[in-house]
Amino acid sequence: MNITEKLFSMQDIKYRDFQLNLTPGLTEDYMIGVRTPELKKIAKELIKQGESDEFIKDLPHRYFEENQIHAFVLSQIKEYDRLIAETERFLPFIDNWATCDQLRPKLFGKYPDEVIIMIKKWVSSDKTYTVRFGLGMLMAYFLDDNFKPEYLDVAADIRSDEYYVKMMAAWYFATALAKQYGDAVKVIEENRLDVWTHNKTIQKARESYRVSDEHKEYLKSLKRKQI
Repeated sequence: MNITEKLFSMQDIKYRDFQLNLTPGLTEDYMIGVRTPELKKIAKELIKQGESDEFIKDLPHRYFEENQIHAFVLSQIKEYDRLIAETERFLPFIDNWATCDQLRPKLFGKYPDEVIIMIKKWVSSDKTYTVRFGLGMLMAYFLDDNFKPEYLDVAADIRSDEYYVKMMAAWYFATALAKQYGDAVKVIEENRLDVWTHNKTIQKARESYRVSDEHKEYLKSLKRKQI
């Protein structure tokens, strides 16, 4: 299967232009314009036809859609050690929030002890989307049954001026306030986050239907002034 040719045969220019507005940093030279359901179908076809291994070896990809397909293929890997190895190989090539957030390997949920070690490594990276990915995994797999209060520190200790890291941190803590309020609110009360992330967390939590009205009012009182 020639992936690039197939993608261009499905190109939708209007959709491409719409997507470009949502993914700052990418240009039309690196985005074709193919909808996500079609990309998932291609990933499944590659796996079914036994061509996925060859595809994911071919890094870096040129097009956004190829990176999306790569993320979907990785999310279907069933062997933990291989999944980690391929994830580690792919992360340095992720250059936008959309590809970063599409990579959600369900297998990680079965290996919490191993994955939390990797998350601590990822969030200490100097690469924006590796850090964002680590935060995303912490939010996806460690705010429910695998939650420990100490994991909040993993996120709170991150220091970054990158917008896409700070936004994911706010998303993480807003979700933590919805799921683990008693522990998460202490991070806000103690001003553990930079002012922007602190206030964005409160905003997102107050917009959430999962946070009680009482908690929303209290969080509002904790908003800080931007210096």
